[in-house]
Amino acid sequence: MAVERETDFLVSSKGTFSGGFYAVGTNAYCFAIWFTNSVNKTVVWMANRDKPVNGRRSRITLHGNGNLVLTDEDGSVVWSTNTLTNAGVKAQLLETGNLVLVNEAKRIIWESFEFPTDTLLPSQPLTKNTTLVSMRSRGTYLSGVYNLKFDNNNVLNLIFNGPLLSSVYWPNPALTVFASGRTPYNSTRRAILHDSGYFESSDNFVFKASDYGVGPKRRLTLDYDGILRLYSLDDSTGLWEISWMLVDIYKCYVHGLCGENGICIYNLQPTCICPDGFTRNDPSDWSKGCSPKFNMTCDSTKLDFVQLYNTDFYGYDLVTYGSGISFEECRNRCLSDCKCKGFGYTTDGQGNCYPKGTLLNGYSVPSKALNMHIKIPKGTIVSSSELSKVGTNDLNCSNEDLVLGGNDAGEGKSSKNSYIRYMIAFVSAFGVIEIICISLAWRYIFRKQVREELANMGYIVLAMGFKRFTYAELKRATKNFKEEIGTGGFGTVYKGVLDDERVIAVKRLGGVLQGDAEFWAEVSIIGKINHKNLVKLWGFCAENEDKLLVYEYVENGSLDKILFTDSASKLDWNQRYNIAVGTAKGLSYLHEECLEWVLHCDVKPQNILLDDHLEPKVADFGLSKLFKDQHDTGFSKVRGTRGYLAPEWMMNQNIDAKADVYSYGIVLLELLTGRTAFGHDNNNLLIQWATKQHMTQEGLRKMIDPRLKNESYEEKIDRMIQVVLLCVAEDRHSRPPMSKVVEVLTTYDE
Repeated sequence: MAVERETDFLVSSKGTFSGGFYAVGTNAYCFAIWFTNSVNKTVVWMANRDKPVNGRRSRITLHGNGNLVLTDEDGSVVWSTNTLTNAGVKAQLLETGNLVLVNEAKRIIWESFEFPTDTLLPSQPLTKNTTLVSMRSRGTYLSGVYNLKFDNNNVLNLIFNGPLLSSVYWPNPALTVFASGRTPYNSTRRAILHDSGYFESSDNFVFKASDYGVGPKRRLTLDYDGILRLYSLDDSTGLWEISWMLVDIYKCYVHGLCGENGICIYNLQPTCICPDGFTRNDPSDWSKGCSPKFNMTCDSTKLDFVQLYNTDFYGYDLVTYGSGISFEECRNRCLSDCKCKGFGYTTDGQGNCYPKGTLLNGYSVPSKALNMHIKIPKGTIVSSSELSKVGTNDLNCSNEDLVLGGNDAGEGKSSKNSYIRYMIAFVSAFGVIEIICISLAWRYIFRKQVREELANMGYIVLAMGFKRFTYAELKRATKNFKEEIGTGGFGTVYKGVLDDERVIAVKRLGGVLQGDAEFWAEVSIIGKINHKNLVKLWGFCAENEDKLLVYEYVENGSLDKILFTDSASKLDWNQRYNIAVGTAKGLSYLHEECLEWVLHCDVKPQNILLDDHLEPKVADFGLSKLFKDQHDTGFSKVRGTRGYLAPEWMMNQNIDAKADVYSYGIVLLELLTGRTAFGHDNNNLLIQWATKQHMTQEGLRKMIDPRLKNESYEEKIDRMIQVVLLCVAEDRHSRPPMSKVVEVLTTYDE
């Protein structure tokens, strides 16, 4: 088989796989196997990924002695199977994607399945002798720095294998093997992906594809970003969809992403930055990290530190590590040690000190209760760090853009600019007309490219267990949207049953203003959020104008259907208290713990669902971003429900998490009084009524639900009243964060 003859390639019996020379660069080729009908011929195996051959006179030959040999243009051997036999041998590409050499006795003497690259195919075992190695980068087929293999303790690991250091990042190295749900006792060291989409490993690691069942063509690939993903092929489009991915690790927890001194922040995709005083080593490769702009000294009198909030560099702690010590002592330990490049100090009151000998695996997440202090010479000028952007909320209530600086220009400059703006507008008018004409002319030509772009978006952002449903599938599950179980500002909710008998709630959205790609990206953020007091999003549908969200079905419906009816007496004080605590925990997670901080913007009983144990689950979080109008700036559109809106909504002030805190306070007031926040009379607001009755500890005690007057939960009621008074304060700065609310409510239980 010669590289020049493009029609020379092997094909499996049913045409699923092809094998031959595959271009990996300009005049550079590898002998590879790929999915025949996938877009861009998705490669699953390469013989010479790190030694491409020339595009002329290179060839692969099966010799009479049974050796399959790849030679370059000069005749030098680049790769071979190293097989020798006297019996006749033939090369065959099986329908499984396995390239085999078979002798006359029909015995396999060599197979590509024993030498995987970055992909595992169904029925291909991963054993103690095989390793998946990622690509170097997107589109670069050279061996990368991430490995999937069994370690000496019989446990399947993901490993960062860098040029200087190597480290395990999954399972979580901070946990024991058993805490990770694995076992080291099975020494067979064997894992396999079955045709049904079920993966099982001898160390007890198992998972299923979201489209579980025999049918779709699948591949399990260790991608260049260090994340393990299972893909399913859509035969009609040739595009891949993620049907499972490893979510035990956040992307920024993958080691080596940003190199030495670099810091990873997560904002839909991992983003690398350099700390203040450092500069990027290679503009095209973040894995090479950052270097200091200054010369370091060992003289402690000439040293200082720059602080990075909620940031850590995992591993490489010096022996001067300490627990229960003061910040000053931790700082002095690092100052006096020339090997110390910085130190981490916990903010949880435990006084843990982590001096670092190497600054690798840097990451910053809002929930990290540790600040990093990097050593720099005194007098080093640093600018405001990019880490200040880490707290930017991707799912906020408003549509305001982040303002990074003001405009101090005077009137003269403004007058001059007005003329320029006029001219630009005049010219732009013609440009707009031309763009419209071109867009209409080429609309249908680019449809296929748009579909491919959306598939690539799915490659980046879809999460494990998060499925893209078809409209027909949801129409069938809901019996043509027959059983309506709720309605609200974002759309109508229907009950349905999937083919696998899972009961679902399908929210049919109305008025979504985004295109499919942006909708996918925003919904994927919501899909990654997981907490027992939050309703889980299982998937979505985006087909033309139809936008639907698929949630877990919560048995007892919304809180308002119980609290404001005759059945409210069934909710005793203990149950109401537990609902208050669970709701607070869910909101606290959204505000302070998940990677993408989320403001709910519409906290009310209708959005608090109760399961069969009356455990609360907050619903509809993150949806306001899906209805963003690009022309809607400021707070021209109030988001929320009258009766629960914080005062700042009406005063055109900036909206933050304290708006949700206020709404939660109103919900708590409803739990205490049994009255709805907003009655039929437009002036009948619960907060106004309660204020007239006196919003004090004693005043609120007189307002508690009379249907439960004979019950005695004095301490819990007092704590709920205390929280109400804190949360509904008109000055938002006086309201506590939700984590403090949880603390106040649960201290009683401790």
